[in-house]
Amino acid sequence: MKTIFTYLLMFVAASLAAQNAAQQIPLWPNGAPGFEDRRNEQEQAKDWWIKNIHNPSITVFLPPKDKATGAAVLVCPGGGHRALVYNSEGRDAAEYLNSLGVAAFVLKYRLAREENSPYTLEQHVRADAYRAMRLVRSRAPEWDIDPKRFGIMGFSAGGETAALIAYAPGEGDPNAPDPIDRMNGKPDFQILVYPGPLFIPDSVGADAPPAFMVAAIDDECCSAPVLSLLQHYHHAKVPAEVHIYARGGHAFNMGKRSKLVTLNTWPQRMADWLNDNNWLKKTGQ
Repeated sequence: MKTIFTYLLMFVAASLAAQNAAQQIPLWPNGAPGFEDRRNEQEQAKDWWIKNIHNPSITVFLPPKDKATGAAVLVCPGGGHRALVYNSEGRDAAEYLNSLGVAAFVLKYRLAREENSPYTLEQHVRADAYRAMRLVRSRAPEWDIDPKRFGIMGFSAGGETAALIAYAPGEGDPNAPDPIDRMNGKPDFQILVYPGPLFIPDSVGADAPPAFMVAAIDDECCSAPVLSLLQHYHHAKVPAEVHIYARGGHAFNMGKRSKLVTLNTWPQRMADWLNDNNWLKKTGQ
């Protein structure tokens, strides 16, 4: 009897693990347009990074159904467009968002600065970001999310990826053969964590997505973009919340490994912002 009971427990545990396993979905079923012949190339993963991404994808992290709010976020890890800091700027962010009841989709976008890369930021990385937003919105009922509460979160180079789509209308092509490409690709809000300086506009319009931004003032690369964007948001009268920390440098990720208490707890500031601005408010409440 004990043996049967033990096997039963193992079966239940395995079933739960399978249900909770993150699902990776290619952005295009047959591979990225123009590069279909590279879709089966193996990604290279080591320590903290992933490289050699030729079949861009999203990895799905869903919160428990009893906790789900309907909000969702596309997470763009950084890595200088040479690699993706997948675990600490992708998976960790997704798991934290799940704890808030937010569905998360971690984007593996193509790397324009990797050695011998055939890709460009303006064309291919932008296409990956738009396609990911549209793909998630097209499957919103399946994942029980509100397509009008779907934001983007970018770390460092991932912030530049977010900027590629955040300030444009994002309208899909109504005549596109693929229904996914007819969807809107503009995020409803954005979370920028020490975002890189590329593609920061000279001004933003009234339709810019409300923003939460965080950086350390001693980050030589990526505190200036936050300060610049804050001015633009102020002039456009678009809501934005900014946290600039006295120390921390670059790449403090979700704050787990920092010795600074302020950085340990910065994700709570993001959670407060999401809550105060009703992004976590369930539809109908």
